[in-house]
Amino acid sequence: MNSLRHRHRSVIGLSVLAALITVAGCSSADDGVSAAVPSPGAKVTGLCRNLDKMLPSKVDDLGRRDPEPASALTAGWGNPAIILRCGVVRPAKMNDPEADGVEVNGVGWLLQKEDDGSFRFTTTLRKAYVEVTIPKDRTGDGMAPLVDLAKSVEKAIPAGIAD
Repeated sequence: MNSLRHRHRSVIGLSVLAALITVAGCSSADDGVSAAVPSPGAKVTGLCRNLDKMLPSKVDDLGRRDPEPASALTAGWGNPAIILRCGVVRPAKMNDPEADGVEVNGVGWLLQKEDDGSFRFTTTLRKAYVEVTIPKDRTGDGMAPLVDLAKSVEKAIPAGIAD
């Protein structure tokens, strides 16, 4: 009888644990963000994986909250999230001699204002294109996210022209 009671408690304990895991999983996914994962070649993927290891845990004082699906090619901070995608395709806007650009701590960025009020920055003159999207709710912070990311990008993604 004692072993039956112990087995019953174990089953209840496992059921409660499974329910808690399910609830925790749902609540984190419900407020999560998604980002398309780039699919660059092997060389760029290696650079991006290296960048992922060097990224700061905080950007603009926001904790890291990576988007779904999980990938070493994407990262995020805060909610609404600042999203980084590494290995993106070269933006066509880089062909425009009138395109806006900025340099932040030694890293050049193409600046694009999106229709929804967000900003997209894409690295220039690097062996891989790194894109950072700053949602419109965070654009008042100016270049602060790029300041926080520049050191990692400069170390992980060599200067040059992406293939």
